[in-house]
Amino acid sequence: MSLLVQKFGGTSVADSDKILAAARRAIQAHQRGDQVLVVVSARGHTTDELVALAREINDRPPAREMDMLLSTGEQVSVALMAMAVEALGVPAISFTGAQIGLVTDSFHTKARIRNISTERMQAALDAGRIVIVAGFQGVDENYNITTLGRGGSDTTAVALAAVLGASACEIYTDVDGVYTTDPRIVPEARKIERISYDEMLELASLGAGVMHSRSIEFAKKYGVPIHVRSSFSDAAGTWIVAEADARRLGVPVTGAALAKDEARITIQGVPDRPGVVHRIFHTISKAAIVVDMIVQNVAVEGRAEVSFTVAKGDLPETLSAAEAAAHAVGAIGVQHDAEVAKVSVVGLGMRTHTGVATTMFEALAKEGINIQMITTSEIKISVLVARPKAAAALRAVHKAFLLEMVHAAPPSPFVPGPSSKRAMKLVPLADPDADPDLPQGMEDLVIAGVDLDETQANVSLFGVPDEPGYAARVFRAIGEAEVFVDMIVQNVSLEGMTDLSFTVPRESADRAAAAVRPFGGGKVAVEPHLAKLAVSGVGMRTHTGVATAMFRALADASINIKLINTSEVRINVGADSAGGKLALESLRKAFALDER
Repeated sequence: MSLLVQKFGGTSVADSDKILAAARRAIQAHQRGDQVLVVVSARGHTTDELVALAREINDRPPAREMDMLLSTGEQVSVALMAMAVEALGVPAISFTGAQIGLVTDSFHTKARIRNISTERMQAALDAGRIVIVAGFQGVDENYNITTLGRGGSDTTAVALAAVLGASACEIYTDVDGVYTTDPRIVPEARKIERISYDEMLELASLGAGVMHSRSIEFAKKYGVPIHVRSSFSDAAGTWIVAEADARRLGVPVTGAALAKDEARITIQGVPDRPGVVHRIFHTISKAAIVVDMIVQNVAVEGRAEVSFTVAKGDLPETLSAAEAAAHAVGAIGVQHDAEVAKVSVVGLGMRTHTGVATTMFEALAKEGINIQMITTSEIKISVLVARPKAAAALRAVHKAFLLEMVHAAPPSPFVPGPSSKRAMKLVPLADPDADPDLPQGMEDLVIAGVDLDETQANVSLFGVPDEPGYAARVFRAIGEAEVFVDMIVQNVSLEGMTDLSFTVPRESADRAAAAVRPFGGGKVAVEPHLAKLAVSGVGMRTHTGVATAMFRALADASINIKLINTSEVRINVGADSAGGKLALESLRKAFALDER
């Protein structure tokens, strides 16, 4: 008998009719012979109303008491859902997070799951009951109620699917799947039939609000297929699955996304020496702030600019940490911009298709949209633009990649296979030997690999005009020179000028430099020997200490970082080639890969 986990969001349980409709879906699966576990969110706008009520009483409510308050919304939902299932003739039982032994750390309002006890749930399932579990909440080792933060019910559902060995996790929501972009901004957007975990991780972090990054990280880590479906129809939705099941031939880009509530912080005049970057991001990570884009260009005259983005709501706290870090390392100052947005394209096909960056930059140039920052990965290109231009930028890139057309879909519907019980490791709640920058428990970071590439060179353009179309002209020229580009890094402009760096195969460096020299009003420099180091894994996005741990390991080995380029599944840095092998050994040791 297989197990199916179903999760119903707030709009799906907003009133009695919708609760009964959700109960019928659970019963239908139960009648097909599945064991069924249902995770529910708080009804409708309950959480928002509770937050508003708390702030009427205390404008800075204690985090512990906020968790006590907010957890009540899900407790109401589970009780009503269990009543609805029972009213329709099927036995059911409801549980809070504490009652199923969902143990978290003690970071209130943003807690992470450490362990889940399965015995009570499994006993109820084996007794023929539909089990209803409150999403979004758990309990720490001192029995304090905790909540999991944004997207917490999705995280609960996928975590339970993982720990119980479910065949799939169905996420019921008010949309019928994952689209090529936000259809509220681009009406031509199309539903995607299948998407890989990595593609969805990139899109989730970029503002595609269907799923939250933490739930996708769980799914990838434990191999849980996710089916995003509409609560209000029986139409097939979008499967989020492993790369082998999601690959589409001939399609370079799967989707485009907009993260519109971004803020950019630039630490100016950062001393170009080992350990400085680590000190900056260690200070920021101690505040538990999730950093998104990180960009560092090649230093000029011994100093570099380090820029990064965070959610706009985290800006005040981040600025405080950034200013402290800047002072500690002897940087010149801190600059910020709260009116920026990030536009990205994502696709597995980018690994094998050239010219994706050129297409994107030209689409933005045609709309007169200036690019403030650029960062890339194997399957993503992100640019930072002024927020008023964000919607136009998204529409432009969606059209440029023909995403309004139906994708080349896999030939047959995805059918999840049977899943064996996944044994969850019981992790000590306080490991004295653990790296303080890294998490513990079920949401541990999983490092898939540390790679060293010593075949690349770096080309940098300094003091080039910060104007629309510049990047498009540069990469068009590189494409015409038949040079393959890997990393692209552009930092924010200062006094109307910017720097642009990119890596190419070593043997192509001179040809690339010759191709771009006519477009730069400043200096073009080639560093023919670059060590590119990459750390990849699951949890890169939501674990604030990953980059910090990487930078610490390089600092301890006295390796200076020249370039930084980040994504949701990978962090890339460029360093001196002479230290490449030492850097690789240091990173493997830092992430315990030599012990596997």
